Amino acid sequence: MMAALAPGLVAFGACLALLPLLKRESSLARAAMATMSVALLLRYFVWRVTHTLPPPGLPADAIVGYPFMLAEGASLIAVCLSLLFLSRTIDRSPEVNAILRRPRVAAPAPLVDVFICTYNEEKAILERTIIGATGINYPNYRVWVLDDGRRLWLRRLAEELGCHYLTRPDNRHAKAGNINHALRHVADLRDKPEFVSILDADFVPMPEFLTRAMSLMQDDGVGVVQTPQHFINPDPIQSNLAATDVWPDEQRFFFDILMPAKDAWGTAFCCGTSSLIRSSGLERIGGFPTDSVTEDYLVTLRLKEQGLRTVYLNERLTLGLAPEGLKEYITQRGRWCLGFMQIFRGRSGPFSLQSRLDFIDRLSLVDAFMSWAAVYGTKAFGLVVPWLFLLFGIKAVYADLPELLKYFLPFYVWHAFTMAWISRGRSLAIMTDVSQYIAMPAVLKAVATGLARPQRHKFKVTAKGGDRNRRFIEWPLLRIYGAALLITLFAIAYAFILHLRGESIAYGGLALAWSLYNCVVLAIVCFICIEQPRRRKAERFERDEPVLIQQGAASRLVRLADISITGARFIDPAPPTIGTPIKCNVYGQSVVAVVVRHTGNGFGVRFEDAVATRVNVVRAFYAGEYVSAFQGVRAAPVGRALLMRLFG
Repeated sequence: MMAALAPGLVAFGACLALLPLLKRESSLARAAMATMSVALLLRYFVWRVTHTLPPPGLPADAIVGYPFMLAEGASLIAVCLSLLFLSRTIDRSPEVNAILRRPRVAAPAPLVDVFICTYNEEKAILERTIIGATGINYPNYRVWVLDDGRRLWLRRLAEELGCHYLTRPDNRHAKAGNINHALRHVADLRDKPEFVSILDADFVPMPEFLTRAMSLMQDDGVGVVQTPQHFINPDPIQSNLAATDVWPDEQRFFFDILMPAKDAWGTAFCCGTSSLIRSSGLERIGGFPTDSVTEDYLVTLRLKEQGLRTVYLNERLTLGLAPEGLKEYITQRGRWCLGFMQIFRGRSGPFSLQSRLDFIDRLSLVDAFMSWAAVYGTKAFGLVVPWLFLLFGIKAVYADLPELLKYFLPFYVWHAFTMAWISRGRSLAIMTDVSQYIAMPAVLKAVATGLARPQRHKFKVTAKGGDRNRRFIEWPLLRIYGAALLITLFAIAYAFILHLRGESIAYGGLALAWSLYNCVVLAIVCFICIEQPRRRKAERFERDEPVLIQQGAASRLVRLADISITGARFIDPAPPTIGTPIKCNVYGQSVVAVVVRHTGNGFGVRFEDAVATRVNVVRAFYAGEYVSAFQGVRAAPVGRALLMRLFG
């Protein structure tokens, strides 16, 4: 066993010695780490193909073993493509800062139309977005609420908050159709926009959103400026594991690491919300494409064919809502996958003869396809293959645990260190497996249906808001993975207790280690299926700073403990009585509030429910630093959080 572990230990030591010396932004350093990962991966796979396949004379083993090897090979191709694109990165913030420092030209700023796309979101969500959009610090823009729900109260809210309202008689082509209807409307106006910005109903822009994104549009070859999606609330994985403080939302790797890497290769793409798009480019391609439910990705490809590229500005310029429930989380991933399969099968696919895309764009599409189809397909094999050996003696892999460790462990260690280094801790193997298993049933269904029947699929809206006060169990997912966990445990008991065979002793170490790891992942997934209640409609953020409050004619300092856009909690040894009106100096201004409760060391207030107060509070909240950006993660706190959730 020590001889088997030795190559992995060497890889471990080499990573510890090398990584502190390398600069994460260096393409050479990234390429070197990625190349070594690929070399170790090829070493493993050559051994896998030449030494571990079942002999042809054993049909049951071969029927499972060869498809599993092919699926594993496809997954490893996906890993290699991912490493290729991650070998570069780019940061456009210095470029933006340099542009904004230049002397300003006297010419008027280009007109931008900001489209807020909505279908069924509740008033509290839309009000925040409209207030934020109408408070953008840019001299020449209009805000349009595009209401596909045709709601009278929303028309009145738009008028009250000073923006335009637009609806249409039907919901043809969903979000893309809604945007295209608005594009036709503004094209007929006397003042036509040079650019349009897309915001989902729950994404509140910060004041500098348009100014900083517009700076990159000075290059006439840029068709889209995409900015990342950041969230003020935890996603279901964070909240259901009680790991919000130690683990980032699942999208951070994509927006913080992958998109800057794609941009460095010239293959960044539009993600819909939080984007700025050149109107003339949209006119040339006939508006937003409607042949995919992910019209945003497709608009990048169609613009690229017209010589207009997408660039990525990795700055936190909008704040939105992550899917608040597991069902919504799964629906969103399934829609993304389905939309990509429609693109893959369509005229802008990587192998389409009609497409005018460059080789690197086609390769990026293949990378995305493999990330959906190959990786998730291999995950399904990873559950079933150990069962088949432990229960029925079907060996898909002819190797024992020491043999596997000798070849697989060096790659696993090196790749894990490489990904953690590149991603600043946003990638941990076990958490990646957890998130992939959660989405796997929906993703595999989307892969199959999207490839077999790419057309006539409805756009499924990701629901936001609603009642989250009760514990809720996502039974369809829990049944799948609860059953998988029970089968895995039974298979271990059957092979090593109830029906112990010599073959189990000889080859069972691999299946046992594999199954035990699966048990840990499946247990975490099952706990995530039990959704924890969320008591508050507005997210609260901890603070520790002095605040001046005024009660009648008297003023004094108290300490701010936490704050949201609806209220705050203060630390005060002599709290006012419940129902007392006060003025508190928060968000850089005086806000009227009322005391609603006493706490152990102070009191809580609710801010005044007046339009002017709500406007000031929302704009100040989203302009400030109350929502802190994720900086990095360490494995130990995440491990403690998982253990507390599993055994606490």
